Amino acid sequence: MDSELERERQRILALLAKDHDLGLDLNIHIFDTLTSTNDKLAELIAEENAPSGTVVIAKTQTAGRGQRGRTWTSEAGGLYLSMAIAPDLPAINVHQLTIGLVWGIADQLRQQGIDVLIKWPNDLILDHRKLGGILTQTRIFQGKIQQVIVGVGINYTNPVEIPAINLAPSNDRQPNYASFPIEMLTSCTIRGIISGYKRCIPATIDSLLSDYLELLNARGRSVIVNGKLGTVLGISPQGELHIGFATATEITETYLTPGTFTLGYEGL
Repeated sequence: MDSELERERQRILALLAKDHDLGLDLNIHIFDTLTSTNDKLAELIAEENAPSGTVVIAKTQTAGRGQRGRTWTSEAGGLYLSMAIAPDLPAINVHQLTIGLVWGIADQLRQQGIDVLIKWPNDLILDHRKLGGILTQTRIFQGKIQQVIVGVGINYTNPVEIPAINLAPSNDRQPNYASFPIEMLTSCTIRGIISGYKRCIPATIDSLLSDYLELLNARGRSVIVNGKLGTVLGISPQGELHIGFATATEITETYLTPGTFTLGYEGL
């Protein structure tokens, strides 16, 4: 590993070492360029049996991916990270896992003073614009989530175009969130992944859904669904968007699964 990349790795580990509740041994790999951090981590798992807690970071990606096959532009200056976890959850909890992961990262960033919210189902937004997102690849065996690769992309100082935003100030009114080092952003993301999946157990799932709803930017927003005006009420335990419709004579509700409906960006 390049000496500067190794120094960055050590700084990340030093920040994470301050948290004694992680409960996971971390093995961090940093590369200048990869096609995709998810692909590299999958390779390490297949060829070297890389365990839960393995993290792959790239300074740039040449073939980064977002949700539903979309390209994730990965120029220098962003955070591009994938982490392997083995959550030991039933397969039916896969949607709750996604909810937990995005909430965990959002919560950690908010603890650092970055006022991110969640755009359903799993994007991070700041000032009504897209700051980042996650992409999970899940392996299920005999009804259990055996392994998950969590891919995260967050715009730090890399150039972006609307509707995206990065953490560097674009005007005098926006705080310079990028004034703290990228190692801090990286450690927050790793902590968020760990804290998020730990909440996806029966004992805490109700409180997780409530916490996710508190950060859901579209809560209470009016939306058009199949030509009808509705209001975003929340989400279901399965990660569906809960919409209510009210007329002079009746109140009806529907639930929309991820991928069947897209929420836009307010004001854009």
